Amino acid sequence: MGSIAAKKEDLYTPIIATIDEVEQLTFSEKRFHITLPNGQELNHQPGQFVEVSIFGFGEAPISVSSSPTRKPGFELTVRRTGRLTEKMHQLTAGSQIGIRGPFGHGFDVEKFRGKDMLFIAGGIGLAPLKSLIEYAMDRRNDFNRLIILYGAKNPAEILYPAEIETWKKMADVELHMTVDRPDEHWKGNVGVITTLIPPLQLDLENTIATIVGPPVMYKFVLMALKAKRLPDANIYMSLERRMKCGVGKCGHCQINDSYVCQEGPVYSYLRIKELEEAI
Repeated sequence: MGSIAAKKEDLYTPIIATIDEVEQLTFSEKRFHITLPNGQELNHQPGQFVEVSIFGFGEAPISVSSSPTRKPGFELTVRRTGRLTEKMHQLTAGSQIGIRGPFGHGFDVEKFRGKDMLFIAGGIGLAPLKSLIEYAMDRRNDFNRLIILYGAKNPAEILYPAEIETWKKMADVELHMTVDRPDEHWKGNVGVITTLIPPLQLDLENTIATIVGPPVMYKFVLMALKAKRLPDANIYMSLERRMKCGVGKCGHCQINDSYVCQEGPVYSYLRIKELEEAI
């Protein structure tokens, strides 16, 4: 059972996959569990993405939101934002879609072994980061502390409520959440995600920070981490929102000399600093 991208020509030809399950997460987001034909596995890295096609409607890049340790199949979390994603939200279990990929470079999990992991997710940024979070949980002995910071606009937009309830109960996972606009039932922290960073007690040399969220978030999270004196070399982030064709042909994701779909979407902060307009 090999990867669907084992041959170069496979990168350009969609594989017909089947949606096994659809779950409504919020008003705008749905989770799709997908299997490939003939027992094939995606064999992705946490942080990689695939190209999803619906014939007659087009194609769009979507980050994989499940860990490669969670088999069979894989998950995509899709926000309804345009023509193709609107159509995908109309699909049900048993529907078929085209899949190309996986593409790009994900998080270097081998490099993170033995480290404290600080996961920082804003909004739908939790979707691609969940792949890495689940990987670390499934390979728990390979990592030290697991600290999850998650911020949403309001309680109704919080993703993965079932998983979050499980994470809250895990003795070896530290979960901190915040919302910008609470409702009458919210009992947690109120404010932007950077308000969760100052109270943290971190082993600075041994902590890896991974960041995924809306572009406006990155600048302020980086400022907060710098205030904690976390080394630049220990910071990684995903520019997954810049994706388009996935194979470096359209130029949509180009930042100076870097094609995000080829070199990224996960970058070290040391590399990001060299790319003007990346943040």
